[in-house]
Amino acid sequence: MTLPTSIPLRGALAFAGALALSLAVTCADAASQEPDPIFKKSTVWKFMTPDDKLAVYGIDDPVVAGVACHYTVPEKGGVKGMVGIAEEVSDISLACRQVGPISFKEKFEQGDVVFRQSRSLFFKKMQIVRGCDAKRNVLVYLVYSDKLIEGSPKNSTSTVPIMPWGASGEVPRCADFVK
Repeated sequence: MTLPTSIPLRGALAFAGALALSLAVTCADAASQEPDPIFKKSTVWKFMTPDDKLAVYGIDDPVVAGVACHYTVPEKGGVKGMVGIAEEVSDISLACRQVGPISFKEKFEQGDVVFRQSRSLFFKKMQIVRGCDAKRNVLVYLVYSDKLIEGSPKNSTSTVPIMPWGASGEVPRCADFVK
């Protein structure tokens, strides 16, 4: 009668394997585009451990050339922050702007992920997603964090009107690139 004891062991091994795969996928997603650190500002002083900070990062849209986004996230200090196990809060701000002539590298779905980053050891992630307001020819970016169990209502939105850049005067229509 070793079968009943092996079933929980198999379940535990399956869970551990799924957890390892999830961590590997999260690491692969984060490695696909690393944000550029712009600067950090201490907000809470901690004795003998890193301070709590606000950190500003920049990313380029991987599908829309000529658009950059900057986001600010709180980063926990203290012992948990120092060893990388602190669960970060969901307060994230976002600003996206046209930084050059806009061109589309490929078609995209409404709500496609532009950038994803883990915000806790296991269950919380921050995502920046993109959409197209076809009526106004405006790219819309939304940043939010979600948690596997309870979700998170905190979010921020930024828009990028597609405007002529330089002397060309040609303006692409985002609606032409939505699948």
